Amino acid sequence: MECRRYVGHQFLIIVTLLLSFLPLALPAQKPEEKLAPAVELTPRNGLPNVLAKLNTGGEVRIGYLGGSITAAPGWRVKTLAWFQSQYPKAQVSEINAAIGGTGSGLGVFRVGEHVLKHQPDLLFVEFAVNDAGTDPATIHRSMEGIVRQTWQANPNTDICFVYTFSAPMLEDLKNGKFSRSATAMEDIANHYHIPSIHMGLEVAQLEKDGKLVYQSTDKNADTAAGKIVFSTDGVHPLVETGHELYAAAVIRSLEKIKPIGKPAPHELIAPLRADNSEKARLIPIQKSMLKGNWTLLDPTQDNPGKRHAARVPSLWKANDPTACLEITVNGSILDMYDLVGPDGGQLNITVDGELKKPVNRIDAHCTYDRLSSFRVLTAPEGGLHKIKIQLSASAPDKKNILFERNRPDLEANPAKYANNHWYLGGLLLIGEVLP
Repeated sequence: MECRRYVGHQFLIIVTLLLSFLPLALPAQKPEEKLAPAVELTPRNGLPNVLAKLNTGGEVRIGYLGGSITAAPGWRVKTLAWFQSQYPKAQVSEINAAIGGTGSGLGVFRVGEHVLKHQPDLLFVEFAVNDAGTDPATIHRSMEGIVRQTWQANPNTDICFVYTFSAPMLEDLKNGKFSRSATAMEDIANHYHIPSIHMGLEVAQLEKDGKLVYQSTDKNADTAAGKIVFSTDGVHPLVETGHELYAAAVIRSLEKIKPIGKPAPHELIAPLRADNSEKARLIPIQKSMLKGNWTLLDPTQDNPGKRHAARVPSLWKANDPTACLEITVNGSILDMYDLVGPDGGQLNITVDGELKKPVNRIDAHCTYDRLSSFRVLTAPEGGLHKIKIQLSASAPDKKNILFERNRPDLEANPAKYANNHWYLGGLLLIGEVLP
């Protein structure tokens, strides 16, 4: 009996001790993020400047800054056609500044070069899907930077945020909530009274009602069953169905926006965040920045220089491990604007004499080359920093980097992957490059 009491007593002591350590052992639960209520249109101060210009006639330029959903011949093309048919007195043209797989973090650096230098009257900004994994503070800095750069360039340019969604965002949308990324963007839209349109509310409702398949694994069967097939990959709408719904949402909203506001320059009020990225810039590569074996690609030839000529000031190819970039910057943020692709190599990066982790310029998707970027420097306090980036003699493990579904391409086309180059298109910098 005494033995049982002793064992029971010891057991209670052990349990008590374990419970006392639980707060130390278990991480604190992250408070639930508050998501904005989902509405198709929040008109705010409307789009009075561009609408007045459309009604008057003359040249009107509409900028589309976004990712692959905007790059597709879908809602962008369809809404441009609507503007052209609705306003026959105006000569409406587009500024297509979409790059697949990129978010507002790159958009804020390239908006000046890709959009603002072409003097848009209206700018649509679409990054909700590609910013899905980005923290709200970073989205704030980038989206606010886009707004402030736009109105510094021309205070009469109207801006409209447009939101799309992917499969992981569907449940929130069906439950009447925006995604985390769209919620963060709404903070900027509210601060600057910019209208916003969510293209996906009707899509979510149709899916909820059983009339639409958001991500179809058998398009023909779902269509034969009378369902609208929105996409086959859970991200990119089909041009003939999903993009029709997206464009219809924008057009409905534009009709409602028409009577709102009076033409006037937009006031550049105090920023929501003092650390926003309004000073972000895309800086072309100068030959003086480069050492070793580089080739400046001819944008008229059939090589990456030609394919990406509209999106890069110039494109330089590092041919062997003698090739390096050496610069000194006075700034807080530095990214490299470059390509990833099958013949992408590995880079050795040194910042202020400290060797960083190597960076590969091929990723899991790379059966083709595409524009990309990577971070080199984050220095909130700014200051002088010496940067050296050199093509490594070591090659990336390309087979293991590629998705399994993409490995047959490497096996069938080994020559496409055999070389190890670096294609550099520019510097993404908040700060300045010193001579």
